[in-house]
Amino acid sequence: MTDAATFWPLACEALAEGDFEQAFALLQAGNLLSPPAEQARYALLAGALHALYGDLAVEELNLSLSEARRLDPALSEDPLWLALSAEAAARAEGPQAAPPPAAALAAADPLARFHALSALVLAGRLTDAVMLTLDPAELPAHLSWRAAALQAEAHEGLGDSAQAAELFAQAAVGARGPDRAVMLQEGAALRLAQGQLDAAAQALAEARALYSAQPSDPQEALNLSTWHYLQAQVQLAQGQADTALSEIEAAAGLEVGHGDPSYGVALVRGQALNALGRSEEALASFGRAAELAQEGDRAYAQHELAVALLDLDRPLEAQEVLEAVARDPSYPFQAEILADLAECDYRLGQLAQAQAGAEQALRQGAVVPASLVLGNVALEYYHLDDALAHFERVIGASPEGSRDWLIGHQMTADILAQQGFREPAQVYAHAQQALEHTPEGDDWQATLQAHRDRAAELMQGGGGRVLN
Repeated sequence: MTDAATFWPLACEALAEGDFEQAFALLQAGNLLSPPAEQARYALLAGALHALYGDLAVEELNLSLSEARRLDPALSEDPLWLALSAEAAARAEGPQAAPPPAAALAAADPLARFHALSALVLAGRLTDAVMLTLDPAELPAHLSWRAAALQAEAHEGLGDSAQAAELFAQAAVGARGPDRAVMLQEGAALRLAQGQLDAAAQALAEARALYSAQPSDPQEALNLSTWHYLQAQVQLAQGQADTALSEIEAAAGLEVGHGDPSYGVALVRGQALNALGRSEEALASFGRAAELAQEGDRAYAQHELAVALLDLDRPLEAQEVLEAVARDPSYPFQAEILADLAECDYRLGQLAQAQAGAEQALRQGAVVPASLVLGNVALEYYHLDDALAHFERVIGASPEGSRDWLIGHQMTADILAQQGFREPAQVYAHAQQALEHTPEGDDWQATLQAHRDRAAELMQGGGGRVLN
C-alpha cells in the first residue's frame, strides 16, 4: 500500500527535469499500488499534470476530475479539485466562468492556490489574481516559475509593466530550455516597451542561446520567430535599420514555414523599411499589417500606414486614414493623431487649421509631432523666434540621434543662420551635431556645412573659440 505523498514528490522531481512521461508513469504506478481512496487522489494529481498542457489537454483534465470524483465523491469538495474545475471552466468559458470558490483561493495547499491563480488569469480576473496570496517558492520547481509567469501576466494586464518584467525575470531563473527562452522574451518585450534597450538586448541574447540552430518543432520555431521580431525592434530603436530588416525577414520566414503571418511582423517590417527610406514598400507592409490585425490592434497599423502616406507626401489619403483612427475611442494615441492630422492640414496649405490642431495636440501631450508642425507653420509666417522655440522643444523631447532630434538641429541651425548668425557658437553647435547624423548625399549636407563654416569664421574673427 502507498499514498500520494509517496509518489508525488518523485513525480515533481521528474517534472523539474521536464520529463512529463516519467511523471505520469510514477503517478500510474502509485495508483496501481493504492486503495480506491488514494486512487482518487492520484487521478486528481494526474489532472494537475494535464492542466499544465493548457488547451491541448482540457478533455484529459475533465476526465481526471470525473474519475477522481467517481472514486471518492467527497473529493469534489477538496480545494485542489475545486481549483482544477475552475481552471477547466475558465479555459472553456473565459470571462463568463465562475471564479474559484473561497476554499480554493485560501487553501492551505499551495498546489490548489496555483491552479486557482491560473483560473483567475484565464478568466481575466486580474485584480483578484494579483491579490491571491501565493509565493512561488512554496511550490515545486516545475510550478514555481509558472506561478511567477502567471503573476507577471496579471500585473502586465493591469498596466504594471515594471513589476511584470521583474516577475518574468524571476520565472526565467526557474524555467528550463525553451520555456526559459519564452520567459526571457516576455521580459524583453516589456523592457523594450519601457525603453530599456540594454536590458531587453541582454535578455534576448540569453534567450537566443537556448534555441537549436534549425528548430524542427513548430512551437519552438514560432518562439524563435518571436525572438527575431523582438530583436528587430531593439535594433530599430538603436538606429540599426538594416540589421532590423534582416531580423524581421527571418521572423517572417519562420512564420511562413511553421504558422500564419502575423500583424506584428508585418508592422515592424514596415517600420524598418520606412527607416531605410523605402516608403513605398513600407506602405505595402503597413497595409498588410492592417489586414492581419485583430480589432484591438488595427488602429496601430492604420496609424503607421497614415504616417507612411505622409512620408510619401500623400496627405489626403493620410487624412482619411487618420480620421478613421480618430473615431476609435479605445486608441490611446489620440494626441498623436491630432498632431498628424495637423500635419496633413499643413501639407494641404491650411495653415490656420494646422496651427489650431497642433496646439491642441501639444496641450494633450504630443510634444514632438505637434512642435514640428507648429515650427513649420511659424516659418510659413516668417515668425522665426516662434519657430526657433518650437524646434528647440523638439530637440529637448526627442532621443538623441533620432529622426526628430536631427530635424530639430537642422532647422534650428538654419533659422539661426537666417537671423544673421547673431549667436555663431549656437549655429556651429547645432550644425555640427546635425552633420554627425545626416547621411552622406542628403540635401542638408551642403547647407549645414555652409552654416558651420560661416559660424566658425565669425567666431574666429570675433576672437571666439570654435567648439568641438
